[in-house]
Amino acid sequence: MTSTAPEAVHGQDAPDQQPGWPQRLRRFGYAPGAATGLRERLVPPYTRPSPRVWAVLGVREAAAERAERVLAWAGPLLVALVAGVLRFWHLGSPKAVIFDETYYAKDAWALVRQGYEGAWPKDIDKSILADPGAVPVPTEAGYVVHPPVGKWVIGLGEQLFGFDPFGWRFMTALLGTLSVLMLCRIGRRLFRSTFLGCLAGALLAVDGLHFVMSRTALLDLVLMFFVLAAFGALLLDRDWSRRRLAAALPEDEEGVLRPDARVAEDLRLGWRPWRIAAGLLLGLACGTKWNGLYILAAFCVMAVLWDVGARRTAGAVQPYRAVLRRDLLPAFVSTVPLAIATYVATWTGWIVTSGGYYRDWAEKDGRGSSWSWLFPDWWRSLWHYENQVYEFHVNLTSGHTYQSNPWSWIVLGRPVSYFYEDPAPGTDGCPADATEKCAREVLAIGTPVLWWAACFALLYVLWRWVFKRDWRAGAIACGVAAGWAPWFLYQERTIFLFYAVVFVPFLCLAVALMIGALLGPPGSDERRRTIGAVGAGVLVLLVVWNFIYFWPIYTGTSIPMDEWRGRMWLDTWV
Repeated sequence: MTSTAPEAVHGQDAPDQQPGWPQRLRRFGYAPGAATGLRERLVPPYTRPSPRVWAVLGVREAAAERAERVLAWAGPLLVALVAGVLRFWHLGSPKAVIFDETYYAKDAWALVRQGYEGAWPKDIDKSILADPGAVPVPTEAGYVVHPPVGKWVIGLGEQLFGFDPFGWRFMTALLGTLSVLMLCRIGRRLFRSTFLGCLAGALLAVDGLHFVMSRTALLDLVLMFFVLAAFGALLLDRDWSRRRLAAALPEDEEGVLRPDARVAEDLRLGWRPWRIAAGLLLGLACGTKWNGLYILAAFCVMAVLWDVGARRTAGAVQPYRAVLRRDLLPAFVSTVPLAIATYVATWTGWIVTSGGYYRDWAEKDGRGSSWSWLFPDWWRSLWHYENQVYEFHVNLTSGHTYQSNPWSWIVLGRPVSYFYEDPAPGTDGCPADATEKCAREVLAIGTPVLWWAACFALLYVLWRWVFKRDWRAGAIACGVAAGWAPWFLYQERTIFLFYAVVFVPFLCLAVALMIGALLGPPGSDERRRTIGAVGAGVLVLLVVWNFIYFWPIYTGTSIPMDEWRGRMWLDTWV
């Protein structure tokens, strides 16, 4: 039986037909994906090293398989070990209360001691550094404008190691190290490549902003940790649900998986533990800083779109309708209500005690509320507190020396100086033979080469998402947008570059994706691979060198003033 040309079927010439959108997009680089089996499309296998690599190393096939399984964890653990050594090295230095540690370290100490934040006297920091045991926790309530989770986390380190710089920085250093490990594993699952996963984690390990935030008792690193963990949980849920779909689809007589519209549209995926874990983690993110709400919304949309893609791949004729019928309500219940419940639960210390700020508002100023019969007093007091805090945040327009516009973040336009001293020669590490005072600074700034490479990587990610229909690029773009885009709504507000640490892991994933493209697609010849490997290697080495070069101004190490000036590449960095 011969095939019939389209023009014969429709009774007209092909040139008169309007080309479909795939044909129109080809000029921009769109290309349909290579034909693969349905099972591989639902749950792609992990990339394996070339057999030639193991042959050169003299490793047999059975041993190579075991080595690959070991490397899946050994590689990420090794990268995390290096990151941990860097972050914990002289963690208590500088021995000072730097930048906003003056708020969060003391609030955390009050929380773990009495369940609510206190009103600390001014100029108490020197007394705390001199003898923290002699400084009493104030029982008078303090007005704070951030939820308590991040301060509870910081306070755990203080409980373990004391009310001093090492104690209040311990947990952020630990979470910073664990986030490197998580990114290695997330990148491995996202790219199906242990190498690219470890590369993404290694880039995060040597990013200056992530490094400085890991060594400072601020809330944003804690927020980043919960956001990244939630993304990883959703990624696990994606694989889990697609495996369920693949297991339910029929196989032909040759064992090949076949799409089935009935299964794809009607299958109930049931209990999805990783999605519930994501809801819990996103609730903790919201309980750290309020911008976690935007990330919650973005990740929920992303997860639903993943479900649409899975059901379409499995054969659904109307995948959006299928998701609306089978997935949307369970997805909502397992994330949004759980996140809200988690957020409220994080205020337990404030709820069960009586000394917190606004804790007795309902009994006093809110006594005549028409809602008093429906909600308990603590709920109405908390609601009033949240409203007051929201008003504070949106109206915070007072100027600050180091504030910056979110447009400038990606190019590191205006970093934040957390700590600065100019020790005289022979003091605080300044060489005795120095001709002038030295500089000792902790500057919250990303590794410039990495961030500037990320500018190009983001363009590549967007191109790959739009024209290559690559869901991985879309996931990375979602992570960046969720952490960055909301700040454009508040450009009049006083905001800072270090808020960007929440999407730094996604920048590292973007650069890793770009480097993977530089290395060449599977099947590339040796010349293409060699050129790609040289280019990728040079870029990675430049990032590592740049981190080492800026090490003194990440760690507060005394350096001669001329060397400090040499590191101020832009006038706006001073």
